[in-house]
Amino acid sequence: MKNLEIKKISGFTTAQEIPALLDREGIEFQPIDTVNWPEYPYKPEVKFRVAHTGDYILIHYTVTEASVRAVAPHDGGRVWEDACCEFFLQPETGEPVYYNFECNCAGTLLLNCGRVGDRHPAPENIMQQVLRWASLGREPFEERIGTCSWQLALAIPAAAVFNHSVKDFSGLHMRANFYKCGDLLQTPHFLSWNPIQLPKPCFHCPEFFGNIHFGE
Repeated sequence: MKNLEIKKISGFTTAQEIPALLDREGIEFQPIDTVNWPEYPYKPEVKFRVAHTGDYILIHYTVTEASVRAVAPHDGGRVWEDACCEFFLQPETGEPVYYNFECNCAGTLLLNCGRVGDRHPAPENIMQQVLRWASLGREPFEERIGTCSWQLALAIPAAAVFNHSVKDFSGLHMRANFYKCGDLLQTPHFLSWNPIQLPKPCFHCPEFFGNIHFGE
Protein backbone atom coordinates (compact mmCIF):
# COMPACT_ATOMS: atom_id res chain seq x y z
CA MET A 1 0.00 0.00 0.00
CA LYS A 2 1.35 3.41 -0.98
CA ASN A 3 1.75 6.32 1.40
CA LEU A 4 1.69 10.01 0.53
CA GLU A 5 2.65 13.03 2.63
CA ILE A 6 0.71 16.14 1.62
CA LYS A 7 2.53 19.38 2.35
CA LYS A 8 0.72 22.38 3.82
CA ILE A 9 1.28 25.56 1.82
CA SER A 10 -0.15 29.07 1.56
CA GLY A 11 -0.79 31.60 -1.18
CA PHE A 12 -3.69 29.92 -2.97
CA THR A 13 -6.20 32.22 -4.67
CA THR A 14 -7.59 30.61 -7.86
CA ALA A 15 -7.57 27.15 -9.44
CA GLN A 16 -5.71 28.47 -12.49
CA GLU A 17 -2.78 29.48 -10.28
CA ILE A 18 -2.39 26.04 -8.69
CA PRO A 19 0.25 24.68 -11.14
CA ALA A 20 2.51 27.72 -10.65
CA LEU A 21 1.98 27.66 -6.87
CA LEU A 22 2.94 23.98 -6.66
CA ASP A 23 6.00 24.72 -8.82
CA ARG A 24 7.13 27.39 -6.37
CA GLU A 25 6.57 25.06 -3.43
CA GLY A 26 8.53 22.23 -5.04
CA ILE A 27 5.62 19.77 -4.89
CA GLU A 28 6.63 16.61 -6.76
CA PHE A 29 4.50 14.68 -9.21
CA GLN A 30 3.32 11.14 -8.53
CA PRO A 31 2.50 8.74 -11.39
CA ILE A 32 -0.90 7.22 -12.03
CA ASP A 33 0.51 4.27 -13.91
CA THR A 34 -0.80 1.00 -12.51
CA VAL A 35 -2.49 -1.15 -15.17
CA ASN A 36 -4.62 -3.42 -13.01
CA TRP A 37 -6.45 -5.31 -15.77
CA PRO A 38 -4.50 -6.89 -18.66
CA GLU A 39 -7.48 -6.63 -21.02
CA TYR A 40 -7.03 -2.84 -20.84
CA PRO A 41 -3.28 -2.44 -21.41
CA TYR A 42 -3.23 1.12 -22.75
CA LYS A 43 -1.31 3.43 -20.42
CA PRO A 44 -1.41 7.16 -21.17
CA GLU A 45 1.15 9.31 -19.38
CA VAL A 46 -0.59 10.61 -16.25
CA LYS A 47 0.82 12.39 -13.20
CA PHE A 48 -0.64 14.26 -10.27
CA ARG A 49 0.66 16.35 -7.41
CA VAL A 50 -1.18 17.50 -4.33
CA ALA A 51 -0.82 19.99 -1.47
CA HIS A 52 -3.21 21.57 0.99
CA THR A 53 -3.81 24.93 2.66
CA GLY A 54 -5.69 23.66 5.69
CA ASP A 55 -9.08 24.51 4.23
CA TYR A 56 -8.43 23.34 0.64
CA ILE A 57 -6.90 20.30 -1.05
CA LEU A 58 -5.07 21.41 -4.21
CA ILE A 59 -4.61 18.82 -6.98
CA HIS A 60 -2.84 19.26 -10.32
CA TYR A 61 -3.04 16.56 -13.00
CA THR A 62 -1.07 16.38 -16.25
CA VAL A 63 -2.06 13.94 -19.00
CA THR A 64 -0.81 12.95 -22.44
CA GLU A 65 -3.06 10.50 -24.27
CA ALA A 66 -4.11 9.34 -27.72
CA SER A 67 -7.49 11.11 -27.75
CA VAL A 68 -9.62 13.34 -25.54
CA ARG A 69 -13.36 13.70 -25.02
CA ALA A 70 -15.54 15.92 -22.82
CA VAL A 71 -19.14 15.13 -23.72
CA ALA A 72 -20.74 15.34 -20.23
CA PRO A 73 -22.80 18.55 -20.48
CA HIS A 74 -22.96 19.52 -16.82
CA ASP A 75 -21.81 18.65 -13.30
CA GLY A 76 -23.17 15.36 -12.03
CA GLY A 77 -23.04 13.76 -15.48
CA ARG A 78 -21.23 10.69 -16.82
CA VAL A 79 -17.76 12.24 -16.73
CA TRP A 80 -16.04 8.84 -16.36
CA GLU A 81 -16.91 8.13 -19.99
CA ASP A 82 -14.80 11.15 -21.01
CA ALA A 83 -11.08 11.76 -20.55
CA CYS A 84 -11.33 11.81 -16.77
CA CYS A 85 -9.12 12.14 -13.69
CA GLU A 86 -10.46 11.01 -10.33
CA PHE A 87 -9.71 11.38 -6.62
CA PHE A 88 -11.44 9.09 -4.11
CA LEU A 89 -11.17 10.07 -0.44
CA GLN A 90 -12.05 8.11 2.70
CA PRO A 91 -11.94 10.53 5.65
CA GLU A 92 -12.03 7.96 8.44
CA THR A 93 -9.92 4.80 8.31
CA GLY A 94 -12.08 1.76 8.93
CA GLU A 95 -15.28 3.59 8.01
CA PRO A 96 -16.90 2.51 4.71
CA VAL A 97 -18.00 6.01 3.66
CA TYR A 98 -15.89 7.71 0.97
CA TYR A 99 -16.13 10.53 -1.59
CA ASN A 100 -15.47 10.33 -5.33
CA PHE A 101 -14.31 13.51 -7.07
CA GLU A 102 -14.41 12.70 -10.80
CA CYS A 103 -13.54 15.47 -13.26
CA ASN A 104 -13.24 15.35 -17.05
CA CYS A 105 -10.76 17.31 -19.15
CA ALA A 106 -13.19 20.24 -19.42
CA GLY A 107 -13.54 20.60 -15.66
CA THR A 108 -17.00 19.04 -15.43
CA LEU A 109 -17.37 17.38 -12.01
CA LEU A 110 -19.13 14.43 -10.42
CA LEU A 111 -19.10 14.30 -6.62
CA ASN A 112 -20.81 11.54 -4.68
CA CYS A 113 -20.56 10.22 -1.14
CA GLY A 114 -21.56 7.00 0.57
CA ARG A 115 -20.70 3.33 0.80
CA VAL A 116 -20.06 0.93 -2.06
CA GLY A 117 -23.44 0.38 -3.72
CA ASP A 118 -25.17 3.14 -1.74
CA ARG A 119 -23.96 6.51 -2.96
CA HIS A 120 -25.55 9.94 -3.06
CA PRO A 121 -24.71 13.10 -5.03
CA ALA A 122 -23.40 16.23 -3.38
CA PRO A 123 -25.79 19.16 -3.13
CA GLU A 124 -25.35 21.56 -6.04
CA ASN A 125 -24.11 24.36 -3.79
CA ILE A 126 -21.33 22.06 -2.51
CA MET A 127 -20.35 20.99 -6.02
CA GLN A 128 -20.02 24.62 -7.08
CA GLN A 129 -17.51 25.26 -4.29
CA VAL A 130 -14.97 22.91 -5.90
CA LEU A 131 -12.85 25.29 -7.98
CA ARG A 132 -11.54 24.03 -11.32
CA TRP A 133 -9.18 24.99 -14.11
CA ALA A 134 -8.86 23.01 -17.35
CA SER A 135 -6.20 23.78 -19.96
CA LEU A 136 -8.58 22.68 -22.74
CA GLY A 137 -11.30 25.11 -21.64
CA ARG A 138 -14.59 24.52 -19.87
CA GLU A 139 -16.91 23.79 -22.83
CA PRO A 140 -18.03 20.22 -23.74
CA PHE A 141 -16.65 18.68 -26.96
CA GLU A 142 -16.79 15.39 -28.87
CA GLU A 143 -13.79 13.08 -29.04
CA ARG A 144 -10.69 14.50 -30.67
CA ILE A 145 -8.43 11.81 -32.11
CA GLY A 146 -4.68 12.40 -31.94
CA THR A 147 -2.10 12.82 -29.22
CA CYS A 148 -3.12 15.53 -26.80
CA SER A 149 -1.50 16.87 -23.63
CA TRP A 150 -3.75 18.58 -21.12
CA GLN A 151 -3.84 19.75 -17.51
CA LEU A 152 -6.48 19.95 -14.81
CA ALA A 153 -6.35 21.67 -11.42
CA LEU A 154 -8.85 21.31 -8.58
CA ALA A 155 -9.24 23.18 -5.30
CA ILE A 156 -11.40 21.03 -3.02
CA PRO A 157 -12.68 22.86 0.08
CA ALA A 158 -13.22 21.15 3.41
CA ALA A 159 -16.93 21.81 2.87
CA ALA A 160 -16.87 19.33 -0.03
CA VAL A 161 -16.39 16.56 2.53
CA PHE A 162 -20.03 17.30 3.21
CA ASN A 163 -21.04 14.32 5.36
CA HIS A 164 -18.15 14.83 7.78
CA SER A 165 -17.26 17.68 10.11
CA VAL A 166 -13.87 18.46 8.57
CA LYS A 167 -12.90 22.12 9.10
CA ASP A 168 -9.15 21.88 8.57
CA PHE A 169 -7.19 19.10 6.88
CA SER A 170 -4.01 19.88 8.84
CA GLY A 171 -2.62 16.84 10.64
CA LEU A 172 -5.32 14.45 9.45
CA HIS A 173 -4.71 10.89 8.31
CA MET A 174 -7.05 9.64 5.57
CA ARG A 175 -7.10 7.07 2.79
CA ALA A 176 -7.34 7.79 -0.94
CA ASN A 177 -6.69 6.70 -4.47
CA PHE A 178 -6.12 8.62 -7.70
CA TYR A 179 -7.31 7.39 -11.08
CA LYS A 180 -7.34 8.05 -14.82
CA CYS A 181 -10.01 6.56 -17.03
CA GLY A 182 -11.93 7.08 -20.26
CA ASP A 183 -14.63 4.45 -20.63
CA LEU A 184 -15.86 5.63 -24.05
CA LEU A 185 -12.62 6.89 -25.50
CA GLN A 186 -11.17 5.32 -28.64
CA THR A 187 -8.89 3.30 -26.33
CA PRO A 188 -10.56 2.70 -22.95
CA HIS A 189 -8.23 2.54 -19.95
CA PHE A 190 -8.39 2.30 -16.16
CA LEU A 191 -5.22 3.40 -14.35
CA SER A 192 -4.70 3.84 -10.61
CA TRP A 193 -2.09 5.27 -8.24
CA ASN A 194 -2.44 2.52 -5.64
CA PRO A 195 -2.83 -0.98 -7.15
CA ILE A 196 -6.21 -2.72 -7.20
CA GLN A 197 -6.46 -6.48 -6.89
CA LEU A 198 -9.88 -7.20 -8.39
CA PRO A 199 -10.79 -9.36 -11.41
CA LYS A 200 -12.39 -6.58 -13.48
CA PRO A 201 -12.28 -2.76 -13.59
CA CYS A 202 -13.68 -1.16 -10.45
CA PHE A 203 -12.50 2.03 -8.73
CA HIS A 204 -15.11 1.84 -5.96
CA CYS A 205 -12.96 -0.32 -3.71
CA PRO A 206 -11.78 1.55 -0.59
CA GLU A 207 -10.00 -1.58 0.61
CA PHE A 208 -7.35 -0.74 -2.03
CA PHE A 209 -6.91 2.95 -1.17
CA GLY A 210 -3.48 4.18 -0.12
CA ASN A 211 -2.63 6.18 3.01
CA ILE A 212 -2.38 9.97 2.93
CA HIS A 213 -1.30 12.38 5.68
CA PHE A 214 -1.90 16.12 5.62
CA GLY A 215 1.02 18.07 7.05
CA GLU A 216 0.66 20.58 9.89
